[in-house]
Amino acid sequence: MNRRIPGDRLILGAYILQPYAQTEKHIKELSECGVELIVCFNPKDRSVLDLLEKYHVGCIITGVLPGWWGGDGTKAGTLHERNPLETYEKIAGSFEDHPAICGIDIGDEPSALDFDHYGKIARTVNLSFANQLPYLNLYPNYASVAGNNEDQTQCQLGTETYAEHIQRYIEKVDLPYISYDFYLYSLPESIGVGKMLDNFRIVADACRSTGRDFWYIPQVNGLHETDFTSEDMLRYQAYIALCYGATVINWACYTGGWWCNNVLDDKGNKTEQYDKLKKINAELSRFGEIYMKYRNTSTHLIGFENEPWYPAFPDVRSVDHLDTGAVRDLKTDNGKLVIGQMVHRADTDKPALLVCNASDPYGREPSAATISFRSFRRNVKVYSGERVIPLSKCGDEYSFELGSDRAVLITFE
Repeated sequence: MNRRIPGDRLILGAYILQPYAQTEKHIKELSECGVELIVCFNPKDRSVLDLLEKYHVGCIITGVLPGWWGGDGTKAGTLHERNPLETYEKIAGSFEDHPAICGIDIGDEPSALDFDHYGKIARTVNLSFANQLPYLNLYPNYASVAGNNEDQTQCQLGTETYAEHIQRYIEKVDLPYISYDFYLYSLPESIGVGKMLDNFRIVADACRSTGRDFWYIPQVNGLHETDFTSEDMLRYQAYIALCYGATVINWACYTGGWWCNNVLDDKGNKTEQYDKLKKINAELSRFGEIYMKYRNTSTHLIGFENEPWYPAFPDVRSVDHLDTGAVRDLKTDNGKLVIGQMVHRADTDKPALLVCNASDPYGREPSAATISFRSFRRNVKVYSGERVIPLSKCGDEYSFELGSDRAVLITFE
């Protein structure tokens, strides 16, 4: 990643820091929670930017450039009329930079009908703001597409499929990443995991084929007042994202933005989500130290064939075992696995596998999975982020236990 957002480590961010949480105490606690990037942030004054810099938190600032949200699709195709390019050029002339400002928000969830103009906006912002990355976030795959049904009057994506939406973005908008939000715990359980994996597949394939970074927005909040996302539900979202190659994770939401039970309440007080997120961010940060030495080349699923949603997502393919150049017959006797196939960034002769036990998406039935595989590589290690996990070995066969919603990186040398 260029400019002020480093590309050599896993970045853990969060959405929204309202004015009631912009004191030094709040920003110190934000940093202690493991958040190093605050997204869609509008500081009440520049002294808040000084505090962010003091506590090593960057921000993607909003309210500087003209806003845009695709919403229900009624505005699709009108961006060029509402936000002409000269507006961006004029604002750039009076912009006051600050070391804490890593990026500038240029919009959220646009229709593909506006991608052509967004390509021009991205070029203008790249030229006009020397240190800031233009930030544009995309819809998830449960946004409405053209021709959903005969009664449909609005289309959010502006295309007939989500894959086409992402392809159009790649063709029109030259930014070094793809960012999108997917809120698993806002969807019916009957389709949620299937849609999530299909969304990951499409975006990860696009990132790999174009060399873009993968930015993902999971939820730490809940759709209803009774919904509290658990530690394991946080792990589930994050580790599966890593299996698909994510390098930036921006949790929604830290303070009030949408929905309920954010990390802070509307008075700026910590909710129970604070300690959960702090714990998970610490785990992810440790895990990221070895994870970011590798890059994702493909992703595989094991054990999902009997899920009720499986027939509805023909491109989400699951197998009963996995063979790669480094392993043969990787499988589990129970559970479901998501496996990211990886290679060392500095040495392509050093492969790795990121394995997540994805059997318990809703944190209700935790169970360990026994994972086994064969390998003729002489040096095989399994890292949890905190320690090297012991392997049982018999000949060329290895096995180990992996808890629910946990992940490990298996390296081969």
